[in-house]
Amino acid sequence: MRDPSKPQQIIDAAIRVFARTGYFNSRVSDIAREAGIASGTIYLYFKTKDEILVSLFRDKMAEWVAFARREIAREADPVAKIRRLVALHFSVLEGNPALAEVVQVELRQGHKFFRGASAHEVSAYFELIGGVLEEGIASGQVRRDLPVKLATKMLFGAMDQVATSWVLGKRAYRLSDAAEAVATIFLKGVSPDAV
Repeated sequence: MRDPSKPQQIIDAAIRVFARTGYFNSRVSDIAREAGIASGTIYLYFKTKDEILVSLFRDKMAEWVAFARREIAREADPVAKIRRLVALHFSVLEGNPALAEVVQVELRQGHKFFRGASAHEVSAYFELIGGVLEEGIASGQVRRDLPVKLATKMLFGAMDQVATSWVLGKRAYRLSDAAEAVATIFLKGVSPDAV
């Protein structure tokens, strides 16, 4: 009989192992040892190491989007929602350095990740950002001629690059300290007053 808590236990162990030794240098037996289970047990829940990585991303991204959606819903103003979203994006990664290492570095080395394993999860995040931008257009706080899809990718790309630089720079500073500047630069670009 399968234990419903085991997949999460395996994913949490995989995050620590992938962050410590890198995805390609990690073995399923390393993940099993970290999780405190027999190697064969992992195969009851995941067929391959790739499947663990994809599941890890899907689970964490779905959790993130749900959390971010709840948190920014507390803000009445679309501009405040963008600022809150950027701050949350950085604080969540900063609060879990192992997850940040895996999401910002290790996932990008997995060919299956880029061949569509992440498409649904990333598009859910893009829909969240795009929805806030649409609110901003409707309220007059964001320029009406804004190409929303492009602006969404630009905001995500800015947050992603700043987070990746933070991880690769061995987290030598507080990532959350960059949130206000990233949000302000982006918001100035989408403002109705922008040239």
